[in-house]
Amino acid sequence: MKMEIEEVSYQALPLLSLNHVSLLVKDVWNSVRFYEDVLGFCLVKRPSSFNFHGAWLYNYGIGIHLLENKAMEDLDVNDEQRPINPKDNHISFQCTDVDLVKKMLEEMGMRYVTAVVEEEGIKVDQVFFHDPDGYMIEMCNCDNIPIVAISSSCSLKPKFVTYNKNIMPIDTPNYSCGFMETLMMENLSTDMLNFSF
Repeated sequence: MKMEIEEVSYQALPLLSLNHVSLLVKDVWNSVRFYEDVLGFCLVKRPSSFNFHGAWLYNYGIGIHLLENKAMEDLDVNDEQRPINPKDNHISFQCTDVDLVKKMLEEMGMRYVTAVVEEEGIKVDQVFFHDPDGYMIEMCNCDNIPIVAISSSCSLKPKFVTYNKNIMPIDTPNYSCGFMETLMMENLSTDMLNFSF
């Protein structure tokens, strides 16, 4: 009996961008303070229909959703600090000044490790540290290395920017002076309306 294998081709899902990262935490408010004070995220309104303790933060075009899970306390066998391993799962943020990041972490008394990646004479500086629950955070100047697709069949999508079509029609994007300021004011107005009762 001859068996034929049918090749099935699928189209990629219609993605726009990374929306948020969701993290289980022992203490929501302790983690909120970390993401606000250390990383500059802002606490934002989350749906009131949720019947579990958590918090949403947003900045830099990405959300961090914190979900309290008291059971995580049972997983802590000892109080030893986890080693900071750059090869561990992590969230990475592009930053403007890696040296300033290191200085600020030292001033806050936070442990970190550094690494340097070099590709064809281009260097990327990396700083790794943990949040209060042991999740790894990376700060880097990773944009130094260009993104080059390995496969010619892969089409890289540009960073997705949301904006109101009434202010700037989507088919004629204009990133001229004043566009970002208008976008920021529109988002601020929307946020203020969301917080009003």
